[in-house]
Amino acid sequence: MHPKDISITDYTYDLPKERIAEHPLPQRDQSKLLIWNEGNIKEDVYKNIAAYLPSDSLIVFNDTKVIPARVHFKKATGGVIEIFCLEPYEEGNDYSVVMHKKESVQWKCMIGGASKWKEGALEKELRINNEELIIKVELVKKLSDAYVAKFSWTPSNYTFAEVIDVAGEVPLPPYIKRKPEESDKERYQTIFAQEEGSVAAPTAGLHFTKNILSSLKQKNISTEFVTLHVGAGTFKPVKAESMEGHEMHEEWIDVSEDTINTLLEYQGKNIIAVGTTTTRTLESLYWMGVKSHLDPDIPIEKLSIQQWQVYEAPLKDNTINKAEALNALLAWLKKNDAQRLIAPTQILISPGYQFRIVDILITNFHQPQSTLLLLVAAAISKEWKRIYDYALENNFRFLSYGDGCLLFLNKEV
Repeated sequence: MHPKDISITDYTYDLPKERIAEHPLPQRDQSKLLIWNEGNIKEDVYKNIAAYLPSDSLIVFNDTKVIPARVHFKKATGGVIEIFCLEPYEEGNDYSVVMHKKESVQWKCMIGGASKWKEGALEKELRINNEELIIKVELVKKLSDAYVAKFSWTPSNYTFAEVIDVAGEVPLPPYIKRKPEESDKERYQTIFAQEEGSVAAPTAGLHFTKNILSSLKQKNISTEFVTLHVGAGTFKPVKAESMEGHEMHEEWIDVSEDTINTLLEYQGKNIIAVGTTTTRTLESLYWMGVKSHLDPDIPIEKLSIQQWQVYEAPLKDNTINKAEALNALLAWLKKNDAQRLIAPTQILISPGYQFRIVDILITNFHQPQSTLLLLVAAAISKEWKRIYDYALENNFRFLSYGDGCLLFLNKEV
């Protein structure tokens, strides 16, 4: 079956509101962990995860950092306008460059109360480093699914990263029905968060602590990092009857040449992906490698992975193995005098997908009828339902601040 024909109603379950974690546990590594391997289910806590992972493996994390993407402005009449920053709307999409821009920057945004904001700039007065900061926002244009807003500020010597850090709020997911608290600034962030740009956390990584990383090292499990900036589209519900009517959100990946070389070194060994974002990044690398293998002169704008490409010729019918694909990608980087691959991916991983790089997945429990749940079903076939039923029956906590699972992929599906 082509994934376009999948009915999302086949991937639903009853999630009671009280099972959605509103707050994280006091200690990150005390979250419950469900282990699924060849049909067997075990329970433990994240603190002991190293005991279940094969030695001499490579574990890969997403090192994206969540920005305080919700900024509230008050109109002269007293009404409040909420600006939710989605992604930069600038030439080029190197987030590190955009976040360090000074004076002004444009972002694609969702705007709460947009109908009440007809024209003119909105202002907000704050303090930064004990001096007054005035941040302004003005509408640039309306897009089909969002708006473009221009932020500017004085003094202009501060970067956008510094400005939004004092102006914005932690963008908790829509299913957490409370206001952000001071503790969320730390807890809705992984301990290895480095590259600013996400508007949602790569939540599978929230459970990891320095002690866990130390236990992985003791078992000779190496760590590596990729970057995928998580957009608000990760929460976008599938409303169409079949997946053909759903447009997968696009997100930007940023992977270094060194990381691709490390992946090659682990040819024949287990590669562990922490989270669906890491999984989508790693699998996208393979397909970008296939594209560069088929056409060594492919321009960067055609290297991106579109929603259905991997299920259709010529990509679907290729016989290129992982090493060939990654080597082709390295050759493409060298040819283009680049040390990092920065490109968008719209890859939809759903039942019927054959994983090319990832062998083991660590992830949270996801919303019913979501593309994230489809990815889990792609990894372990119909077993996803048994795992979720078990989690519901055994008091596991769900979604971003909830518990998680360790899944050994069924490569035969």
